[in-house]
Amino acid sequence: MSITDMASIIVYDYLWGMPLVVIILAIGFYITVRSGFFQITGFKIAMKHAIDSILGKDKAGGKEAGVVSPFEAMSVALGTTIGVGNIGGVATAIAIGGPGAIFWMWIAALCGLIVKVAEITLAVYYRSKDMNNEAYGGPNYYMKKGIGHEKKMPVLAKVLSFIFAFGFLTGYFINIQTYTVSEAVANTFNFSMVGVAVFYTVILYMMISGGVSSLGRIAAKIVPFMCIFYLVGGVVIILKNITALPSAFGMIFGSAFTGTAAAGGFVGATFSQAIKLGMSRSVFSNEAGWGSAPMIHASAKVDHPVKQGLMGIFEVFIDTFVICSITALVVIITGEWSNGLDGATLTLSAFETGLGRPGRIILAIGVFLFGVTTSSGVYAQIEVVVRYLIGETPKKDAILSFYKWTYPIPSLLMVIIAVYYGFPGATLWIFSDASTALPIFANIIALFVLFPKFKELLQDYKARYLGVGKVKSGFRVFYEDEGTKVKSE
Repeated sequence: MSITDMASIIVYDYLWGMPLVVIILAIGFYITVRSGFFQITGFKIAMKHAIDSILGKDKAGGKEAGVVSPFEAMSVALGTTIGVGNIGGVATAIAIGGPGAIFWMWIAALCGLIVKVAEITLAVYYRSKDMNNEAYGGPNYYMKKGIGHEKKMPVLAKVLSFIFAFGFLTGYFINIQTYTVSEAVANTFNFSMVGVAVFYTVILYMMISGGVSSLGRIAAKIVPFMCIFYLVGGVVIILKNITALPSAFGMIFGSAFTGTAAAGGFVGATFSQAIKLGMSRSVFSNEAGWGSAPMIHASAKVDHPVKQGLMGIFEVFIDTFVICSITALVVIITGEWSNGLDGATLTLSAFETGLGRPGRIILAIGVFLFGVTTSSGVYAQIEVVVRYLIGETPKKDAILSFYKWTYPIPSLLMVIIAVYYGFPGATLWIFSDASTALPIFANIIALFVLFPKFKELLQDYKARYLGVGKVKSGFRVFYEDEGTKVKSE
C-alpha cells in the first residue's frame, strides 16, 4: 500500500469520516432553522452591505476598536478563502470523488453561509483589545469568554480551545499554497518547481512584512482584480461549451448519491468518497466552520458584530457558488475530469483545452495571485492563535517576530521534499485536509453551544437596523466595552 493510500484511509475514513460530516451538516442545519433561514432571508441585505463596503458607501465603523476597515477585513478573508482550494482543491475533489462531490460541496456551502455569519459575529462580539486599542479575536476567544465565563463551562472551553489551537497551528507546518502555485507556474512555463517556490516565498515575505493592517490595504487592491481575472476565463470556456452544460449538471446531480463509475484515467468513486471530498473541499475553500476567517474579521472597525457577520454570506457565495462552481464546470465540460490528473495540473489542462495555451497562462497567473493572498491571509490567522496562546508576556514581540520570519519556511520545505521524493499533489492535499478536521470539530461544537448568544445579537441587529422587533434596553452589542455607542438607523 502506498503512502497516499494509507494517508487517504486515515484522513477520509477517520478524521474526515462520516461522524464529522454528520456533525457539520447537523449543526449547520440546526443554526439554519433556529435563525429562521437567515442566509436566505438576509441574503439581499448581506449583498447590499458587502457592495456598499466595496464602493465605500458604508461609513459606519470609523472610531471603533480595530485594525482594518470592514472592507479590508473582507478582502483579506476573501483573499484567504479564494485561493488554491478553488482551483487545485476542487479539481482534486472531482478527480478522487467524481462529479458528485460538487453536489455535496454546494450542500455544505448552503449551511456554511449561516455558519460563517455566526462565527464572525461571535468573534467580533467576544474580541479583545490590546494596549494600542487594536482588536483581536476568533474561536479561542469566544470559547474562553463565551463558554468558559458566560456559560460557566471552563473544562469544555479549555478542551475545545486546545483542540482548535493544536489543529489550527498544524497549518504552520502543512501549507498547500506554495506547492500548488509552484506546480501550476512551473508546469506552464517550464520552470523549476523549487525555483518558483523560492520566488514565491520572497514575494510572501514582502506581503507579510507590514503586518495585518498592511495586508488589508494590499488585499483590497488585489482581490477584486484576481476574481474578475479568473472568472472571465472560466465563463468564456463555459460559453464555448454551453451545449455540454446540461450534461455536466446531470453528472453532478446524478452521481451525488450513487458514486461515479470508472472512466478513462478515473478509477471510479463511491458515494462515501463523493460526500467526504465534497464536504472537506467546501470547508477548505470557503472556510465556513473552520474558524479561520473570524480571526481576520474580529480586527475590523465596526459598530455591530452582525454587520461584519453579514460579510460571511458574501464570502461563501462568491467563493463556492461562483468561483468553485466555475472551476468544477470547466473541468467537467471540457472532459478533462477523467484524464487521470489531479490538483492544479488538472485545472490547467482544462483551461488549456478550453482556451488553448493562453488559457493555461491565464490560470497560472491566477493561481499565483490566489496563492499569495491566501498564504498571507493564513499568516494573519495563525498570528491570532499565537497571540492568544502567549498572552501579554514580555517576550511577546520576540515570539511574534520569530513567527513572522519563519512562517514561509515550512511550506517551502514541503515543495523541496515533495519534488525530491516525487510525492503527487493528491498526497499533499490529503495532509492539508487532515489539518482542517480538528479545528473544524472544535469550532462547530463551540458554535452550537454559543448559538443563543448569536441569536440574541441577530435579533438586536434586526431591531436596530431592519425595524424588526424592539431593541432591548441596556443590551450590550460587545462583550467588552468598545468605547462607542451603537445607534439605530
